Amino acid sequence: MRTAELLLVVGLCALSVTSALKICAFNVQSFGESKANNRRVMGILMKILSRCDLCLIQEVRDQKGEAIQSLVKDLNRFDQSNTYSYVESERLGRKTYKEQYVYIYRNNMLKVKELYQYPKAGGEENNETDVFAREPFIVRIHSPTTLVKDFVLIGQHTSPKTAMKEMDELYSVFKWLYKKWKTENVMILGDLNAGCSYVTIKGWRAVRLRSDPRFRWLIGDEQDTTVRENTHCAYDRIIVHGREIISSIETGSAQPFNFKERYQLTEAEALEVSDHFPVEVDLKPNHRYLLRHEL
Repeated sequence: MRTAELLLVVGLCALSVTSALKICAFNVQSFGESKANNRRVMGILMKILSRCDLCLIQEVRDQKGEAIQSLVKDLNRFDQSNTYSYVESERLGRKTYKEQYVYIYRNNMLKVKELYQYPKAGGEENNETDVFAREPFIVRIHSPTTLVKDFVLIGQHTSPKTAMKEMDELYSVFKWLYKKWKTENVMILGDLNAGCSYVTIKGWRAVRLRSDPRFRWLIGDEQDTTVRENTHCAYDRIIVHGREIISSIETGSAQPFNFKERYQLTEAEALEVSDHFPVEVDLKPNHRYLLRHEL
């Protein structure tokens, strides 16, 4: 009994340190062929992405569709203790400027149960708005290793000029999603341009995501998600809704990841990667599940 109890204690201690699930969102700033061919940039991206169990990549701009394939291939070589897959949105944008959303995730830990591209104005599901410059890309996730087993991610990169309108419209997306999938455990994440000159105090009052107390903003207004030293703006956000997922958040884990400081880069070197820092949050592990499968 003593040996078994000791193993249980040791196992729980190890799991509590290593088994939280890290979810990230990263605007990689015009990620395409040029960055994919830059070894130094890709080396830094490998370090950043390998910290995340799932990462929403934004501003993918690659008409050939080869840059993300190359990124995920390199990531699987870099981190051989995990296997990575990805799902991608359509190329989105109102005019010639197009971007994609991409979720890169560890398929040995997570399963994408469903994915959905939110419809454009006049499209299916009776969505009559034309608020979004790039409509949200939505995935439904099954995560057996965490306390919350099933949850939905709504990825969004707003246009700076209409950031407040788009943030408000995400409330309608949530309501539509609840009717479609009957789930309350939702995380909204991405570069919402939710800071500095793109938002106003008066405008915040009209943003339903902000005024409804059921939505928890994990990245606060005082945070800085920008690389440049002369800016201090909380553009990138993570917002959660649902009692189960909120109670599953590791206290203090939601924050920007300052890769410039962590990897001792100059500002110029960091800006080669992006002008944004990733934002991240950890979900608490399900120790019972992990003990059954690891001990």
